[in-house]
Amino acid sequence: MFRKILIANRGEIACRIIDTAHKLGIRCVAVYSEADANARHVRMADEAYLLGPAPSKDSYLRLDKIIAIAKKSGAEAIHPGYGFLAENEQFAQACLDENIVFIGPPVAAITAMGSKSAAKNIMHKAGVPLVPGYHGEDQADTTLAAESAKIGYPQLLKAAYGGGGKGMRVVWSEDEFASALAGARREATAGFGNDKMLIERYLTKPRHIEIQVFADNHGNAVYLAERDCSIQRRHQKVIEEAPAPNFSQQQRQAMGEAAVKAAQAIDYRGAGTVEFLFDEDGSFYFMEMNTRLQVEHPVTEMITGQDLVNWQLLIAAGEPLPLTQDQVKIDGHAIEVRIYAEDPDNDFLPATGKLTYLRQPKPSRYVRVDTGVLENDEVSPFYDPMIAKLIVWDQNRDRAINRMLRALEDYQIAGVTTNLSFLTSLAGHPAFKAAELDTNFINQHHDSLFAPADAKDVANSNQALVLAALFVLQQQKNNETQSMGHSSPWQHSQGWRLNEVPTVSIALLKGDEKHQVTIEQHSQHYQVQLAEQNLICQAELIGDELSAVIDQRRIKVRVNQYQDTISVFIKHQRYDFIYQTEVTTDTDGAEHAGSLTAPMNGTVVAVLVEKGAVVKAGDTLVIMEAMKMEYSIKANHDGTVNDVFYAAGDLVQDGAELVDFTADEQ
Repeated sequence: MFRKILIANRGEIACRIIDTAHKLGIRCVAVYSEADANARHVRMADEAYLLGPAPSKDSYLRLDKIIAIAKKSGAEAIHPGYGFLAENEQFAQACLDENIVFIGPPVAAITAMGSKSAAKNIMHKAGVPLVPGYHGEDQADTTLAAESAKIGYPQLLKAAYGGGGKGMRVVWSEDEFASALAGARREATAGFGNDKMLIERYLTKPRHIEIQVFADNHGNAVYLAERDCSIQRRHQKVIEEAPAPNFSQQQRQAMGEAAVKAAQAIDYRGAGTVEFLFDEDGSFYFMEMNTRLQVEHPVTEMITGQDLVNWQLLIAAGEPLPLTQDQVKIDGHAIEVRIYAEDPDNDFLPATGKLTYLRQPKPSRYVRVDTGVLENDEVSPFYDPMIAKLIVWDQNRDRAINRMLRALEDYQIAGVTTNLSFLTSLAGHPAFKAAELDTNFINQHHDSLFAPADAKDVANSNQALVLAALFVLQQQKNNETQSMGHSSPWQHSQGWRLNEVPTVSIALLKGDEKHQVTIEQHSQHYQVQLAEQNLICQAELIGDELSAVIDQRRIKVRVNQYQDTISVFIKHQRYDFIYQTEVTTDTDGAEHAGSLTAPMNGTVVAVLVEKGAVVKAGDTLVIMEAMKMEYSIKANHDGTVNDVFYAAGDLVQDGAELVDFTADEQ
């Protein structure tokens, strides 16, 4: 076994690898960018080396620097994790040239599967079923358009060297093909440095089911059951589970044997995942093979009881597979969700910022958290905005779903917008519970997943407002006790009068709404006045846990204050309020009514209008890119472009005015 390895990655996967390596007595070398100098994986490693500036091209994609650090540190092997250089054949070859073990498949296998079109040709020869499509070398626009017409619609455009949903477009008609091809090519070039495309017939209700395979250097190969990854948005997985629901042992065996056949066709070694589209009639088709460990590998670990990183290290060190196919057993059901810094209500735009508050569910036999961040870490615009993976296990799927819902309730984050509430809506959705799964699930159930606030939501929001006010009082009361009575909130209240009931008025802002909460202090309780409500309350604050009684109803919540922002967590919802000593009105920063602003930090990749242009509602004016994904800034109304403030290639900040625009009178 190795004495020392280098992890050529960051975030939760680097931490995950270090954890297993340490259990095996292996010392770990971390690499990091300037943005990650204090990252969790750096703290966990035995030693760490700076790669360069924050952008990936200057740090985590610098294979020359990584190889040099491996040699300098004495690392015998390099684990690439996933993403970055994990499926880069030049990197694998460079390791081989320097007598460093690449903890992954042979170079030839990476090359074979690196091109989706070449992979499909290999699979066709190996007898693995394929979706009808075009995977040819002729990439002329005219050729692709002709092949597109032959295949029929709907169809899927995919970057041949892509992954993670980037460089993909669904094309529903011939009229959409040219613009979809241009957009997919741009994303493919930005994300992978290669704009080669392939075209596949798009199945309208497929499930995405993948098989975990392993092969060693002794001629052995096995599959470790399957994972259902059908719940996706923008072709990126959101929920993964194992085993796949409503999937028979016969189907598992047929797909598993096809996956092993695919691995053997390229003389595979190590961990790999063969992904299939599973149609309603029970047929399945090869989609692609990922020549690395997958993000969702923990669900396989939870149902098999195996450590897949351990398997990778053993195989890379020349040892045989730990189990034969007959010895692979499945126990229970596991579900994983990906917790992202993103705004589901704003087209899943990535979010950046400081994790000012972070509480995770307690790990157990049933609950696992894989993360690369700690409280007060920054979610930067330079890398994928995934905060953590939350994985649960139980004896069956229904129990696992209940475990997930409770674990999501116990996951509390402030400082950045997250998808926690959206994940709760997904996991608790009746169609998900009924295992009515396909890759169009989120779009199909969009209205119920993104339902507007109902009476219960409003009631919770009002309750959170009262709790925020009680938190302010209790926090100041605790401070008063600690400082021997020098900072009582009642001393600073304009409502205080001698021989009258002490009263304080607290101003709280929620978005654009301003609320004034008036509280009277009585000997045994508070009397809280909010709008038309008059509530009798009691409260106690211990650390970040607020226990309150509101009109005889007892509730316990976590509350956090960072600077002027108070965050109240009620189940899976977070309610943020700005605490002010008095209500103020500030109109100086109001957004220009005719401006179109950047929805996030990013880069302008195309400006499609000029000053003076007359446009229609829905016309795309500017295309931005962030996290290697494109976002279109469209006109909300018919109107005229007064000015354009940025050009292609410019970096812009969240909220920056991109276009000055005057809407036509209605």
